[in-house]
Amino acid sequence: MDMLYLNGEQIESMRIPIREVIEVIEEGFQLKGEGLVQLPSSQGVYPREDCFLDAMPAYFAGSADTVGIKWVSGYPSNLEKGLPNIMGLIVINDAETGAPLAVMDAKWITAYRSGAATAVTAKYLAPEKASTLSIIGLGVQGRTNLLGLRETMKGLRRVTVYDKSEANARKYLEDMQSRVHGAEIELCPDVRSAVKNADVIVTCTPVHRKPNRFIKADWLKKDVLAVSANNDSAFEEEVMTGASFFVTDDRGQYLQTQRAGTYFRGYPEEVPADMGEICAGIVEVPRTPGRKAAVLMGIGSHDVATARVIYEKAQRIGLGIRLNL
Repeated sequence: MDMLYLNGEQIESMRIPIREVIEVIEEGFQLKGEGLVQLPSSQGVYPREDCFLDAMPAYFAGSADTVGIKWVSGYPSNLEKGLPNIMGLIVINDAETGAPLAVMDAKWITAYRSGAATAVTAKYLAPEKASTLSIIGLGVQGRTNLLGLRETMKGLRRVTVYDKSEANARKYLEDMQSRVHGAEIELCPDVRSAVKNADVIVTCTPVHRKPNRFIKADWLKKDVLAVSANNDSAFEEEVMTGASFFVTDDRGQYLQTQRAGTYFRGYPEEVPADMGEICAGIVEVPRTPGRKAAVLMGIGSHDVATARVIYEKAQRIGLGIRLNL
């Protein structure tokens, strides 16, 4: 028996476009809504303040028949050490025998599936004719969220961005302007000016167990989609509790995490829908005016579905290293 190992450089060399990841994530949401995904809530440990390691398993039943797990760390303090905030590994197993098929680096998958999940959410929840996007936090996820939203916000014309590091902000502008055609990227001097005229707002700052929720509800337009891709670290409670429609990527994981008392204090305690139910057509998104809000925690089914695509492509092209078990 052997298994395939893929490092981050090999995965990036495949140049899988984010639109393909978006398709995989939307399909995964739909299968979850149809009851074909086993998705236990992630289990985490916290070795250092504001740092975590999570185990995130998932299984797709039916024709997909895919099982795997991600073991991922989030260490915001790494940025000061010149190391990535997010690191991890994904294991794909044979659903018939349980034998490990592949082990792969998780950084690219985590980044791109996160941007793709936001893109799918905006496809269903963004205001009609949305043209202005705001991104707060301009690291890796700030980049992939823009790439993903460029695919599903068809009317996107303006992107207002902010990062507390001016150097990060200027590097972001340099990197992304050439990759996003037809939309102007504007660096803003503060958060309020970045969000005040946006139709869609995405926060990608580091996750903190004791958050300083700095984005105020009265800064936002009436008709806006507010997406938190960083748990509850940026939007004040009223942004979420005062929304006309509130969703998450997975209701069970959100409510269990909230009950544990670590995250989502003061956030909604009832979830009318999650994105699986929406993509499966079980819950219809109301088209009445008003703020809509989403908390996207990141779920293991996204990682496993994306990893399976990478594994199958690597098999076809002969990429990776074979390891004996």
